[in-house]
Amino acid sequence: MKNGWKLLISLLLPQLAAAAGAFFTISDPGSWYQSIRRPAWNPPGWVFGPVWTVLYVLMGISLFLIWKGARNSSLKRSAILLWSVQLFFNACWSPLFFGAHMIGTALVDLCVLWILVLLTIILFARMSRAAAWLLVPYIAWVSFAGFLNYSIYLLNR
Repeated sequence: MKNGWKLLISLLLPQLAAAAGAFFTISDPGSWYQSIRRPAWNPPGWVFGPVWTVLYVLMGISLFLIWKGARNSSLKRSAILLWSVQLFFNACWSPLFFGAHMIGTALVDLCVLWILVLLTIILFARMSRAAAWLLVPYIAWVSFAGFLNYSIYLLNR
């Protein structure tokens, strides 16, 4: 497969996960989220879209670097599988939190996601330092999101 197609697919996969999550945030116009207690340091809603857009692009480029460049095919397959599993857990968070209003379950999902992203970074680093570094802002944001989710959980239990 040509690198152009690999790049396109790599960039589209995270956007598909974003679209799945957006369905649950768009279908609830925010009334539930506005009604729950949130910490004072909760960012304004407009912050999340741009941040996630950048992170999804970085995730896609990171995947592309592994897909096109890694030579060890079994390690490459493992890395791409792990990246895909973390993307699945990423996509599950919005339906759990915004769709089902399951704040605690969404927090568990975020904890699993954080571990998967860390493992992905470690595995990617064995093949491409650049691919691993591109995921550092992602794990930083997932860490922040985890603290925010935990705070919301504590405030609303």
